[in-house]
Amino acid sequence: MRLGMIALDGCFGSAVASMIDIVRVADGVRGDVDAGAGPIELAIVGPKRRVTTSTSMILPVRHSLSELGDFDVIVVPALGTLTAEATFDALRSRGARSVIQALGRLDGASTRIAAACTGVFAVAESGRAHRRRATTSWFLGPEFRRRYPTVDLDLDTMVVVDGGLVTAGAAFAHIDLALSLVRSISPDLAQHVAQLLLIDHRPSQAAFVAYEHLQHEDPIVVDFERYVRARLDEPFDVASAAQSIGTSRRTLERRTRSALNLTPLGFVQRLRIERARHLSATTDLTSAEIALRVGYANAETLRSLLRRDRHRA
Repeated sequence: MRLGMIALDGCFGSAVASMIDIVRVADGVRGDVDAGAGPIELAIVGPKRRVTTSTSMILPVRHSLSELGDFDVIVVPALGTLTAEATFDALRSRGARSVIQALGRLDGASTRIAAACTGVFAVAESGRAHRRRATTSWFLGPEFRRRYPTVDLDLDTMVVVDGGLVTAGAAFAHIDLALSLVRSISPDLAQHVAQLLLIDHRPSQAAFVAYEHLQHEDPIVVDFERYVRARLDEPFDVASAAQSIGTSRRTLERRTRSALNLTPLGFVQRLRIERARHLSATTDLTSAEIALRVGYANAETLRSLLRRDRHRA
């Protein structure tokens, strides 16, 4: 897999560095972990020959924007801005405009686009996120929705995959984005890299545990996921869920098994675990209160599921 990472002056330094490091670690250990995983290459692409990041790191740019189509995946990192106003100003810069135009010319059938944080704004500006599901920095969600109403924004999930578009949340979600790209080559390799770099159990705007199950394009399973996420605190009945999304129980069970290798109930449990970990990391709620919010009347039931899931990971 050839990755082309776009770099602009002022782009978020740690985002760029984390992507580079994770990809290089993955390529360095792939032979020992998964002999079937092919080489993973990363090159810097941009509108000028040298770029200075927000941390004053200088990046030599090896490829021009006219070469974007030569890569399997184009990565758009964070722009280095923290507010919507600053982000929109950055998008109006000469360099950003040239990037947006180049993204708009890409052949989506042959080149995937991956972006995180404010980099997703640049992708949306290009039109490549039109009628696609995506995520971005949670604190910029309202402004994103107002500017790009045709994008189906999902702020509950750290990494969202919709066809050839992969997006991730706030700045350090670049780590999850990189692992997601590695996972598309080899799940075992992604897990090994996460363990090597101690990033397999970190808190985030959604859990690392569940995002690998979102790399599918089955519309029934996508509808099922949205239905469940909106009702995690309610009792689950697979027949009612199937009827609500306009399919049969048998079809839902078959499609969920095919896309996720899970039963519908198994997937609901994974989503509940994801939400519980997120609430535990970001709120002061008690275990009993969290259990109720994710559909369990008994906190011990939730604790048991969390222990079992941690042991499996």
